[in-house]
Amino acid sequence: MLSPVYTCAMGNYTTANTVEEFRQHLAGVHARIAAACAKVGRDPSSVRLLPVSKTVPEARIRNAHAAGCRTLGENKVQEAHGKWQAMSDLPDLRWAIIGHLQTNKAKLVAEFASEFQALDSLRVAEALDKRLQTLGRSLDVLVQVNTSNEESKFGLPPSELEAFVKKLPVFSSLHVRGLMTLALFSDDAAKVRPCFVRLRELRGRLRQSAPDGVVMDELSMGMSGDYELAIEEGSTIVRVGQAIFGARKVPDNVYWPTSDEQA
Repeated sequence: MLSPVYTCAMGNYTTANTVEEFRQHLAGVHARIAAACAKVGRDPSSVRLLPVSKTVPEARIRNAHAAGCRTLGENKVQEAHGKWQAMSDLPDLRWAIIGHLQTNKAKLVAEFASEFQALDSLRVAEALDKRLQTLGRSLDVLVQVNTSNEESKFGLPPSELEAFVKKLPVFSSLHVRGLMTLALFSDDAAKVRPCFVRLRELRGRLRQSAPDGVVMDELSMGMSGDYELAIEEGSTIVRVGQAIFGARKVPDNVYWPTSDEQA
């Protein structure tokens, strides 16, 4: 029998179009966040909901904004940059890049993003820092870790994380806030949960060894199908797309690339 977490993951997600529909979807997700927190004695305010708007057109994003979304997560840099430009009349709408980034797109991220949750390369860190300093901006970043040990996923191997983090303070425009991971894609909670446990344990160790200037407060883990499980294991940011916006027509692997392609 499937865990309740995965009943939602395996089911159909209804599409939100109107402001009222977005309000209803957001209320439903917040209710499930609160229930997951209550299960383990956490305060729901300790979990930030990051709506993920990949593939969603501008008109629907505007309605989501009217319903209360103020920060949106995007995987593809060019798609996000285009949306940012098109909706520049909404100055309180912020953008988080949550997908793999190559150095040739770093200048775009530095221009408009408020956070970047997939840092796993010193070359990318250097490119971002250089451009941010030119623009007089700073950027909150999370380090991505491959906790499922899948070759198809980006992110640092856990064994390389500590050494990587110790090299980050030199990039003064990057504010390291914590860690991010993608769990194993599975309807078996027993296989997914260890990915979240591993990230939490890695953060615990890094809090003892991280250099000055590196903060390890955030754990970005959990998506539409597994965010309740992630919350049980300490997630502070859940990245929820389909449960808010509705089912996508393309599979996730289009947006979580399996080769070193451009984001």
